Amino acid sequence: MLPDADDLPELLLDLAVPHEDINELVGLRSTVTGDPGVLRLLAECVEELVRDLGEIGRTPDIDERIAAAPAALARYFAVYVFLAAVPYARAYHRERGITADVSRRTLADLGRNLASHRRRHGTAGVQSPRWLAHHFRGELYQLGRLQFERAALGQLAAPGLVAAGLRAAAGDPCLAVHIPDFHGPLTPAACDRSVALARKFFALHFPEEPYSAAVCHSWLLDPQLRRYLPARSNIVRFQERFRLAGQDTEPADREPVRFVFGDPDLPVGELPRRTSVERAVGDHLRAGGHWYVGDGWFPLQAE
Repeated sequence: MLPDADDLPELLLDLAVPHEDINELVGLRSTVTGDPGVLRLLAECVEELVRDLGEIGRTPDIDERIAAAPAALARYFAVYVFLAAVPYARAYHRERGITADVSRRTLADLGRNLASHRRRHGTAGVQSPRWLAHHFRGELYQLGRLQFERAALGQLAAPGLVAAGLRAAAGDPCLAVHIPDFHGPLTPAACDRSVALARKFFALHFPEEPYSAAVCHSWLLDPQLRRYLPARSNIVRFQERFRLAGQDTEPADREPVRFVFGDPDLPVGELPRRTSVERAVGDHLRAGGHWYVGDGWFPLQAE
């Protein structure tokens, strides 16, 4: 189920796994393959991950299974699950005519996830296996600066989005926009290119799914950011791309702290003020304010 030890480093590099993790992952491979119980658990996790491959809206129940791995493999067992799932994901991509470059850049979110875990905790590990399942199940694709996920308009989000002019009903297909970390500035030009790529990509590879709108559910769509950031800042211009449709009623203060500073548990009083975004997030919280996750959409087809 796993590549040979000699071939494993090349696959890890293709998946953008940080160099400091590669030797240990290669070294622990024999611990996985030499234990029938671990191999059985690995097979169960992969089977659950790739079941109904390509179907949207199904979240595989793999977190608890991964957590059942022996202590010696706890930090890396999720990586081996995704490594074993690579052939299935790549086969699905080929079946859809998706290029090897898009496939590689999409699945490379595994390495980004490992880097995020190390930045937050200082140790090796996978930050969110449940999130990565979308990539390996053919639901989500990296297209330039942004990621686009095949989705259906959620029942709870529908009223606000419809009020903002989205003529769609709950269950209608839409593309969820995600903003990955470690990928440079969120410039308007980079976003324009990503949206153009998405329009062509999904029309070509998923013609049976008519995606008329892109939606986003993110703290980056909190209108309060405009109080602190220049009108021509990348974040404000990103907001201007969307027709805003309200926000969650519960505060989500940990979200901007996690994405801006890398650790949602950092004390508010100690948040750095090196950039305009850091100052915006930290100063607002220190003043007793809260941040909220906002919803927005924009059309993918000419109106």
